[in-house]
Amino acid sequence: MATQWRTGVGGVTGLDYNVLPWLMKVSGVEDEAAVLDDIRIMERAALDMIHKGA
Repeated sequence: MATQWRTGVGGVTGLDYNVLPWLMKVSGVEDEAAVLDDIRIMERAALDMIHKGA
């Protein structure tokens, strides 16, 4: 998902989840709900760091 950040006038807004089902399929992910929860936690932490100085 590293290349899937959405950006706008205000900077980075979050991840583009449209590609996530395909990535999970090709990666052989079995517990998609758990992976989604983990990605959301990491996304929130990254956004907090990105916008900390804003």
